[in-house]
Amino acid sequence: MEAENYTVVPFFIIKGISDIPKFQAPIFILVLLIYLFALGGNISILLLVGIDSKLHNPMYFFLGNLSVLDISSITVTLHKTLAIFLTGNKTLSFPDCITQVYFFMALECTELLILAAMSLDRYAAICNPLHYHMIMNPRACVVLATICWLLGFMEVIPHTVIINSLSCYTSNEINHFFCDVLPLMKNSCSDTTLLRLWIVTEGVFISGVFPLLTTLLPYIFIIHAIFKIPSTSGRRKAFYTCSSHVTLVIILYLTLYCLYLTPPSEYTSDSHKLFSLFNTAAVPILNPLIYSLKNKDVKSAMKRQLHYMYCKIIYPFTLNLKKLQKHIES
Repeated sequence: MEAENYTVVPFFIIKGISDIPKFQAPIFILVLLIYLFALGGNISILLLVGIDSKLHNPMYFFLGNLSVLDISSITVTLHKTLAIFLTGNKTLSFPDCITQVYFFMALECTELLILAAMSLDRYAAICNPLHYHMIMNPRACVVLATICWLLGFMEVIPHTVIINSLSCYTSNEINHFFCDVLPLMKNSCSDTTLLRLWIVTEGVFISGVFPLLTTLLPYIFIIHAIFKIPSTSGRRKAFYTCSSHVTLVIILYLTLYCLYLTPPSEYTSDSHKLFSLFNTAAVPILNPLIYSLKNKDVKSAMKRQLHYMYCKIIYPFTLNLKKLQKHIES
């Protein structure tokens, strides 16, 4: 179904990952598994950071913020795909679409800023170890995280206002699985020059280059400080503490580059959907995976909490169950 050409649309039709009927059930199962896995992994990280006292430090405080962002981002983008299969309703009202665009962009910008804050934390830990706890005290961490969240949600307001002002569309069918900027621009018959200019200037340089430089510059000093460490084991340990963070930064920035900075001549709806799916589904899964598989502190915390659960819950339960069985048999 399409709206009349060059008119305001009251709602959009979300085409989804694929419109081929026989693929709908497999796609639903795959998306549901991805969502549950990402949700379970990030909630596990949040619980570990909150419960285990040995993870009560700035690095894991910011990791907890990343987990909240990943849970929010994957819920914002994938909930419509799941809802379409369950209800069959592919429509999304214009205000809901603009709201989805806003929250997706805001969460992405906030994640880039949180990664930059984590880079500053690693700089303080490696380059100023004696003053680390004084620099990155709890109050400083909360203030830094709050600034990241506020900036992330404020800097995308102009984008949203401009998108909301686009008054006409050639079609109300969006060839995507959620409302994103590029598909809306492609469908719009309004003048998008201001929006394109804003994306290049503010979107790239402020939302992209600023957090990227803030993330990379501390690593110049970090690498310099690491090479000054006399022991090989000390250098290896320092590199190891930064590897998880660097891996996430590389994956996220490469994905965003492929999504929004490829030349318009190379833009296709299918490739955009593919990179969007990786960004919205794979990245929230990789966050807990990278930090659980590559981080000794998280693995140790997980073992401690599992041992605690076994001693306090599972073992007493099995003992009581055996006593009950003996009582019934007697």
